[in-house]
Amino acid sequence: MFQLTHQLILGSKSPRRQELIKGLGFAYEIRTRDTDENYSQSLKPHQIASFLAELKAKALIETLKKNELLLTSDTVVITEGKVLGKPEDQEDAKNMIRSLSGKTHQVITGVHLTTLETSYTFDVTTEVTFLPLESWEIDYYVNKYVPLDKAGSYGIQEWIGYIGIQKMNGSYYNVMGLPTAELWQVMKTLGFIKYVN
Repeated sequence: MFQLTHQLILGSKSPRRQELIKGLGFAYEIRTRDTDENYSQSLKPHQIASFLAELKAKALIETLKKNELLLTSDTVVITEGKVLGKPEDQEDAKNMIRSLSGKTHQVITGVHLTTLETSYTFDVTTEVTFLPLESWEIDYYVNKYVPLDKAGSYGIQEWIGYIGIQKMNGSYYNVMGLPTAELWQVMKTLGFIKYVN
C-alpha cells in the first residue's frame, strides 16, 4: 500500500495524461489555465518541453495551497532538428506525419513538479521509428482520428501506432504524454510517495 504526501494537482486537460495518472494509482484534481505556449528561438530543441512544462506551472502557482503538489508537462516531437508541436489543421497534421514517415524521430516529455516549498523538472526522450507510410494511410488516420491535440500529429496508442511504428527505444508511455516509470521514481526519491502498511 502507498500514499501520496500531498494532494496531487494535474495541470492538464489531456485525456491521455489523466489515464496515465489513474494507471499509477494516484488520486488527483485537474486544474488548468490557458497559457501562451511561446518559447524563445534560442532554446535548443531538447529544452523546449521542460520550458513549456515550467511555463504551465507558473500560470497555476498562485492557486497552489499548502500540501498540494502540482504536476505539469509538455511533449514535443523532434525530427531532423525540427520541433513539431500540435498541428494547426488536418492538412498540417498530414504534412507532419509525412515528415515522420520512414524515419526515426525523438519524442521528449518535460515534467515539472511544484509545491509551495520546492520545484523539480526532468525530461525523458524516446526514439520512435516509423515504417514508410503511404499517402492513403496518412489520409485515413488523420481524417478518422483528427489528431489535432497531439504533438507530431499522432497518438502511438491509436491506429497509426498499430500499423506504422516499426521500433521504439525508450518509454512507450512517454510517447503517450507522460513517462510514468520515471515519474514514479522521481516522486519516490523526492519523498512524495510513502509506503504504508
